[in-house]
Amino acid sequence: MHIRLLPNLLAQDCKKWPQDTVKKILKYGRGSATLLHSHIPTRQNCVTPVDFPVLLTLRHFSVTACLVPICSLYGAAVTTVEGVGSMKTRLHPCRIAKSHGTQCGFCTPGMVMSMYTLLRNHPQPSEEQLLEALGGNLCRCAGYRPILASGKTFCLESNGCQQKGTGKCCLDLGENDSSSLGRKSDICTELFVKEEFQPLDPTQELIFPPELLRMTENPEKRTLTFHGERVTWISPGTFKDLLELKAKHPEAPLILGNTSLGPAMRSKGCLYPILLSPARISELNVVSKTNDGLTIGAGCSLAQVKDILAERVSELPEEKTQTYRALLKHLKSLASQQIRNMASLGGHIISRHSYSDLNPILAVGNATLNLTSEEGTRRIPLSEHFLAGLASADLKPEEILESVYIPHSQKWEFVSAFRQAQCQQNALPDVNAGMRVLFKEGTDIIEDLSITYGGVGAATVSAHKSCQQLLGRQWDELMLDEACRRLLDEVSLPGWAPGGRVEFKRTLVVSFFFKFYLQVLQELKKLIKPFPVPVNRFLSALEDFPGTVPQGVQRYQSVDSHQPLQDPVGRPVMHLSGLKHATGEAEFCDDIPMVDKELCMALVTSTRAYAKIISVDLSEALEIPGVVDVITAKDIPGINGTKDDKLLAVDEVLCVGQIICAVVAETDVQAKRAIEKIKITYEELEPIIFTIEDAIKHNSFLCPEKKLEQGNIEEAFEKVDQIVEGEVHVGGQEHFYMETQRVLVIPKTEDKELDIYVSTQDPAHVQKTVSSTLNIPINRITCHVKRVGGGFGGKIGRPAVFGAIAAVGALKTGHPIRLVLDREDDMLITGGRHPLFGKYKVGFMNNGRIKALDIECFINGGCTLDDSELVTEFLILKLENAYKIRNLRFRGRACLTNLPSNTAFRGFGFPQGTLVTESCITAVAAKCGLPPEKVREKNMYRTVDKTIYKQAFNPESLIRCWNECLDVSSFHNRRKQAEEFNKKNYWKKRGVAVIPMKFSVGFAATSYHQAAALVHIYTDGSVLVTHGGNELGQGIHTKMLQVASRELKIPMSHLHICETSTAMVPNTIATAASVGADINGKAVQNACQILLKRLEPIIKKNPEGTWEEWIEAAFEQRISLSATGYFRGYKAFMDWEKGEGDPFPYYVYGAACSEVEIDCLTGAHKKIRTDIVMDACCSLNPAIDIGQIEGAFIQGMGLYTTEELKYSPEGVLYSRGPDEYKIPTISDVPEEFNVSLLPSSQTPLTIYSSKGLGESGMFLGSSVFFAITDAVAAARKERDIAEDFTVKSPATPEWVRMACADRFTEMVYICPLPLEPPSHPTPWAIFK
Repeated sequence: MHIRLLPNLLAQDCKKWPQDTVKKILKYGRGSATLLHSHIPTRQNCVTPVDFPVLLTLRHFSVTACLVPICSLYGAAVTTVEGVGSMKTRLHPCRIAKSHGTQCGFCTPGMVMSMYTLLRNHPQPSEEQLLEALGGNLCRCAGYRPILASGKTFCLESNGCQQKGTGKCCLDLGENDSSSLGRKSDICTELFVKEEFQPLDPTQELIFPPELLRMTENPEKRTLTFHGERVTWISPGTFKDLLELKAKHPEAPLILGNTSLGPAMRSKGCLYPILLSPARISELNVVSKTNDGLTIGAGCSLAQVKDILAERVSELPEEKTQTYRALLKHLKSLASQQIRNMASLGGHIISRHSYSDLNPILAVGNATLNLTSEEGTRRIPLSEHFLAGLASADLKPEEILESVYIPHSQKWEFVSAFRQAQCQQNALPDVNAGMRVLFKEGTDIIEDLSITYGGVGAATVSAHKSCQQLLGRQWDELMLDEACRRLLDEVSLPGWAPGGRVEFKRTLVVSFFFKFYLQVLQELKKLIKPFPVPVNRFLSALEDFPGTVPQGVQRYQSVDSHQPLQDPVGRPVMHLSGLKHATGEAEFCDDIPMVDKELCMALVTSTRAYAKIISVDLSEALEIPGVVDVITAKDIPGINGTKDDKLLAVDEVLCVGQIICAVVAETDVQAKRAIEKIKITYEELEPIIFTIEDAIKHNSFLCPEKKLEQGNIEEAFEKVDQIVEGEVHVGGQEHFYMETQRVLVIPKTEDKELDIYVSTQDPAHVQKTVSSTLNIPINRITCHVKRVGGGFGGKIGRPAVFGAIAAVGALKTGHPIRLVLDREDDMLITGGRHPLFGKYKVGFMNNGRIKALDIECFINGGCTLDDSELVTEFLILKLENAYKIRNLRFRGRACLTNLPSNTAFRGFGFPQGTLVTESCITAVAAKCGLPPEKVREKNMYRTVDKTIYKQAFNPESLIRCWNECLDVSSFHNRRKQAEEFNKKNYWKKRGVAVIPMKFSVGFAATSYHQAAALVHIYTDGSVLVTHGGNELGQGIHTKMLQVASRELKIPMSHLHICETSTAMVPNTIATAASVGADINGKAVQNACQILLKRLEPIIKKNPEGTWEEWIEAAFEQRISLSATGYFRGYKAFMDWEKGEGDPFPYYVYGAACSEVEIDCLTGAHKKIRTDIVMDACCSLNPAIDIGQIEGAFIQGMGLYTTEELKYSPEGVLYSRGPDEYKIPTISDVPEEFNVSLLPSSQTPLTIYSSKGLGESGMFLGSSVFFAITDAVAAARKERDIAEDFTVKSPATPEWVRMACADRFTEMVYICPLPLEPPSHPTPWAIFK
């Protein structure tokens, strides 16, 4: 049977396999792949056990497209971003483009659909609803702030600033308003004009299809069956039919939300021949309210459960809703709204995941499961035995879960829920807990106690034994100590336990109970008088960090009042593709429609870290229908990569994830199925090296040591007051560009020509690599780049590998080849930012003046050289940051390990290396008893000087940024306020940090700074601009048209950029190192000036003529209207033998101040405020530049706080997707986020005195890291623990919690871990 979908009201028949999701057939909602799912639900409401009739109410849901099975959409209307608006018809007023909320644009359709769904349900939403609606969407470019700004234009007026109406705002003022930002009248604080937005008119939205409305009024009762190649989907129409089907197919799972079953089928290869969908069964959606409890149908979505519980909480007295409140608390942070809209209560319970957020609460709340089968009904408790999967307490194969009964709580009974995850939202918990206590009436004597934990075992764990032993005890300190000891003894974890983080999890076990203890004490205080209460400074432990919509101000210098209105330079012009991003009409590589005879390619990768390849058996794979061929190294007609870095492995593999061969098939499903059939035999080799420490031990390095030195460091160490030595560990980082690696290679019929459409920062490198691989001239290969969905350095080198392999497949088969990596494969195969291990030795005087600094850094380069030598060089060159230290020695080595080769990443070594320098400064401050900012000021460059590599520069703008940042952030006042807060709160601490930055821009070689452009003027006056830069989201095309507009003195509407093509501009340089707009802008300027010079006689002859008239006249006079512009590049060089040079064209200066608050009991933190001041000189486009600063800052904040790569002891990357790898989400943005561009700053070197800001903001994210360490230091000082500690990035909740050592961490270390069996001699993960 076929299912008829109505996407955007257009009917179509779908013959896809039942296990396929909507994302397979619709192109929309990139990024988080969000779509609008509208239907009339079948939930039945009743206030008594008697059911009311169905309420025909239309509901709109945002859902995650990659999880929605096609067959589940029977009776639903699907709206994708194409149905919301179009450049060709009518734009929907989602406002994200004009608010500058798009950069690369790959995530924008998903953002638009989440916002659109919110507006369909709430035309004037609250800010809290906006934050919740966007919480499930990910963005890697824009930093979220402008996206939220667009949504806030629809919101009801919030309380906002208390000074509103006075013409002032508290955000506009610094400590004394003496800064140039405060007193300048030409400083702008608005990037868009809200009044210009198109108003929202709900009457103009899509209607619910009448056809589906009729289906709802007369629901079809027959069973619907959809047959696929390997799976049959059955959707019964009645409850009776469902029970009969379950009896007939007892092993068939029930599928509703697909949020658990779907990922298991996709990633774990689970296959169920029959799937039963009870979506049309109204009995599973019944909600019954009684005097003693609440029954919720198992088919209700978690979003519906949240609404049901909230309604019940509002109706009942507090004493009856303890369990409901605890469930609501976790439902707010469980996954995202898109997932909660899909996931069902029954599915969540039956899945019995060890990390389930609801099961621990339901278990302690004495919930009961109502089961039904053909044989009848029965009830079982949702107990520890059920959660452990014991057969005696489980469902029978033929039974289904019909509903869940949750009893009311009672007086003298208290229920609480706790969870801690890597980040606040959209993250699985490390540990969660449900806790309930019942006291004998009128006393604090424990009558009943129940504690259940998730995340500490293979299943949810009940501490039943400990609870029983505490019955009859008084709720006091003695009970607390005994309970903690018993809990640690009963809830035990071996050191090799899956998930790792054993000490942290054990600490949370007792920390959560302590929080529960304090909460209950506070409640007992209300009921028993007099009653001893905890010290007030302990009570902050009870407060969770609330979700807050960020506020902030963006300041920049307005253009000169005499600048023509037509001249767009310096104005906040919207991103050229912004509207197309918002409508989904912006075309990315994989949006190119299928080409005739196109084949799909999938890669076969190594499962061993270091081994010989004994044999590769392709026979079974080639027998699979649809499989055309398997490409191996033998098929390469030219060069197979380099000696040490093969495109396709030959004889041996060097890491897990190395590409061995590639399957070519008619569909991607067939290709991936064939991968599983390829049998590879290995012979392990030794030594296998994963860590920097092991590489040092085995003397395993990729290149010679890089070294810079000045002064006499040994002599200086002898003359200082103090010497401190320390270590710094910085973890790696995944690029996590929204658009994974992808390429489409189309062979032409003549002369071995190839068209290659590829997502890359360096099309010329792809072109050269394909040329050498196929052994054909470069001029036969054309690479096209329309736009790239994020790069960050990860699409400089690797796309050439994928392009070459796909090209071999295209040459061999004669067919076009499309290669698109899944997120998991992309993360497994491609490297990321280099992890770093740094050691420092610093000599200083007691006043904080540093006299000598010796730093040695080791980076993990992975299994091949790639860019590791360059990263090492740049790291060493940039280590000094903003400080003038007369005696320095910097050394760096790149380690050779058996991990995927690490590569270029935004900042190129600076974010890792400079963290070592700043950690050193912090350590000096601690030893001197001085605030870190005083030590920073004392050692900062002050006058015109030379760097360690003898390059002269003027630090005036650096000092201005520092002083402005101190002022606009009210730093000194906030430092005092944080100290006062810390005195009053024992379990919460605040930290403040301000960090300066001197970031060097560009490549350290002149030839890499050249650029070319081609400008055509057509006879109608329109202009086509082509240049060598690639649009990665940084707005380079927008800036190039701004340059051309100024130079040609015509409006931007006359100008167009089509794509970057190696056929139009050859021999281009990678768009990287923050100089893309600089050098290509110079080339575009040159081309335009050439054209304008040619037009001068025409214009002089007819000065009052129009542009079109001048062009027509020029054509008639045979004047060429096409010109090539060229920029020879900035001079840059470095002599490593002498240790000197001028490697960088210029510097970008900046400073950032951040304030955080940490929870010492859990390790969680919230970002209270961040202020950034950046020297952009004369910004080409303030909106784009501020967006770049914000995006880089948030990405840097992720590096330093949440993004953690974890590998198995065998070298397999565990964190291969958003479930395990946590980039910042919208809830991670600081509550107050201010960015200011330093005014009145000039540099004559660059285009219009602008600066490249693509990378520099990355390191400023470390201000959050140092604010966290400042808060940790305050906690340690109060506990009389040494303030100096090993610095480890990222500052995850685990690191923060364990660094805030206290009585509970001591308990964990005192209580021994269970003995490890011989079969588990190694930890669960490395690089934690």
